[in-house]
Amino acid sequence: MSASNPRKLEVVITFLEMLDPPDRPAATIPPGKVAIVRAENPTLSFYRYLYDTVGEPWLWWFRRLMGDDELAEILARPETHVYVLYVGGVPAGFAELDLTDLEETGVIDLHYMGLIPDFIGKGYGKYLLNWAIDTAWGLKPQRITVNTCSLDHPSALGAYQKAGFGVYDQRTDIVDDPRDTGLIPAIDHHVDHDAGADHGKKAERSQENENSGTLIVDFPDRAR
Repeated sequence: MSASNPRKLEVVITFLEMLDPPDRPAATIPPGKVAIVRAENPTLSFYRYLYDTVGEPWLWWFRRLMGDDELAEILARPETHVYVLYVGGVPAGFAELDLTDLEETGVIDLHYMGLIPDFIGKGYGKYLLNWAIDTAWGLKPQRITVNTCSLDHPSALGAYQKAGFGVYDQRTDIVDDPRDTGLIPAIDHHVDHDAGADHGKKAERSQENENSGTLIVDFPDRAR
């Protein structure tokens, strides 16, 4: 495929919400030299490094598509809170809270959250997610929202649900494959294998999900 004739990806987007603070202790800090620092009005180069490095394996394309002026305007807003996770002085991931609707509707959106690939699977993701949730509730919202999609890490939906979010809506979009449009390098992705899997392989993955403790949602047809 090419930029003029890109492949189409079916993307299932799941919307989640949290209406009350989770009933658990504060986020537990993993061992080692770990810090989370708010990046106040981050430079475009630093933000794009975080967004591109964290998001590339999951085909995050939306902000790659934005021009510098548009993205800089978003990052300069006081309602945009970007928090960077550092491990041993090295950026390891980030969480972004959007407070745009906080004053009017009491909603804070966990806009982005993820780790740089080198730090996945070491306990930092759960810590960063719980920390972001605790920080958001500290700003006194009535509701926290987040969404994930079928391009994200296969355990992302389950992780959000285990953290206390509940599904309230879902939709399916058809998008151009960002690898064909040139926004993302031509990397191997889990959806490439899912698309061609037969029934037996799907059943095997379902069993793996069950064993891993991932929460599976059988969402009503009205939301598909």
